[in-house]
Amino acid sequence: MLAVCAAATSAQAQDASVINNQIQLGDLFSTQTLNVVEVDEGVGAETTATGNGVVAGADGVDLSITSNQTMAGSAQAVTTVNATTSMGDSSQINTTALGNTADVSITQATVTGVLTQIATASPNVTAQGYVEAETASAGDLGVATTAISNSASLTLTNGSAGVRFNQSSAADVLADGGAVVQYVSGTADVSGVAAGNSVALVGTETSAARIAVSQTNSSGLVQASQFTAYGNAQTAYTTATAAGNTVGAANEGPLLDVASNQYNEAYVRAQAESSAWQFGEGAATAYAVGNAVLAGDTGEAVVLDNVQLNTGGGVEAIASFAGNEGYDGYSRATAVGNDATAYSCSACTGSMTVSNAQTNGADVGATSTTSVTAGRLINSTSTAIGNNASFYVTRPGS
Repeated sequence: MLAVCAAATSAQAQDASVINNQIQLGDLFSTQTLNVVEVDEGVGAETTATGNGVVAGADGVDLSITSNQTMAGSAQAVTTVNATTSMGDSSQINTTALGNTADVSITQATVTGVLTQIATASPNVTAQGYVEAETASAGDLGVATTAISNSASLTLTNGSAGVRFNQSSAADVLADGGAVVQYVSGTADVSGVAAGNSVALVGTETSAARIAVSQTNSSGLVQASQFTAYGNAQTAYTTATAAGNTVGAANEGPLLDVASNQYNEAYVRAQAESSAWQFGEGAATAYAVGNAVLAGDTGEAVVLDNVQLNTGGGVEAIASFAGNEGYDGYSRATAVGNDATAYSCSACTGSMTVSNAQTNGADVGATSTTSVTAGRLINSTSTAIGNNASFYVTRPGS
């Protein structure tokens, strides 16, 4: 992991320049096992495996960055928590596997540059997070499992940006996990996120950004799978999200300009299955998408030039919740070949300009099942869409 930070001084502010070249050839393994009998406050675990990582930031100083990252090995992170009596009031179990990751932040300045990330065909990126507590109780329980082949983020605070992102992945990606717990008195939130290529931009305090994104995912599989089982749970959420390529850009300021080109040929699968003998609220949610882009500006203007092509293995979402006795049970499965969303702020005299081209040549399937023996409310939603586009101008908070 390489970290670079620049800050302006009262005497003189100089521009900063970063040139980063990283190549990872070997495999990475990070494994952690916690054996717990009884604790009062909670259980915490962080397991991370990263091939190449760079962090660059500047405050009051213009930044120029050129970064090239190549991942040719596998990254695997595994967390297992075995509990027999009590996990305490609040527990959080995080497992993260990343091939290439780049994080750039700028405050009251301008950033320009090119970020290139390549993951070759030979490796895989796998995150596995499990809680085995068949005879144990827990208060609040969080289990987050994340696997991303190429990940890049850009954060602006009263700043401006002109950045190109180039991402190419041929690595299989898996985020698998879940929890088995006898009794949850609070909220159990178990989630898995898997992505081939991911770009995220967040701009606040009157920022402006132009970004160009090129994403190619030629892997065989991108899968997020989460399985949970409870004896008695007050509130239990099980969520799986899988994406071949994803771009998320949200800005507060005069301009957000996004040019995005996405190609996915991987089989994308999201599977969330949950069961509880007794429950207050139980929900299983699965969202799978070949290509996804979001461009939103609560400011003056948003521009989106979007091209998406999804082909090959197909997109599938599976959600299931089963309960014997309780109150509210839900399952929601959504599968989309290509998904594009843009929005602007009407109260800010906002404008929106969109050019959108979507082609889906893959099968898309969604399956949702909810089974409750005795309860108050049962709800099931299953949605499969080849190409989806949503563009709107709205008032914040409406």
